[in-house]
Amino acid sequence: MNQLPMTKEGYDKLVEELDRLKHVERPKNIADIAEARAHGDLSENAEYHAAKERQGFLGSRIQELEQKISSAIIVSSAHQDPSRVTFGATVRLVSETGEEKRYTLVGQEEVDLKLGKISIQSPVGKALIGHSKGESVTIRIPSGEVVYSIEEISY
Repeated sequence: MNQLPMTKEGYDKLVEELDRLKHVERPKNIADIAEARAHGDLSENAEYHAAKERQGFLGSRIQELEQKISSAIIVSSAHQDPSRVTFGATVRLVSETGEEKRYTLVGQEEVDLKLGKISIQSPVGKALIGHSKGESVTIRIPSGEVVYSIEEISY
């Protein structure tokens, strides 16, 4: 079983979702199935079929979350070298053209591009890992290469 590195925040979100699915969504789904079953003929009962489909989705998602939680390795930023880019770092980059970007390096389960959270396995994440403030990194993008200077590292 592969270990999944993640922050405490990411782990807590998975646990919260699992708890909600098990204790809110699944009981509601069971009630929906019972109610739809009470309407009679199941072969033409769209509510019943929709509820059963939802039941399958919930079961799969619960199983997936349980596997991820059991494989999770919580990486604390307190134990990271603040002078180097590692897991959990928030990095401010400036390109040669002055374009500024800010990324936080997280595990695959926590990726949220709107919030600037990128995977350590992404091309940008891989390019940044191990570098220090003031260093330049070359990042390959679909349209070519961009050189960024690491201006700030925080945890």
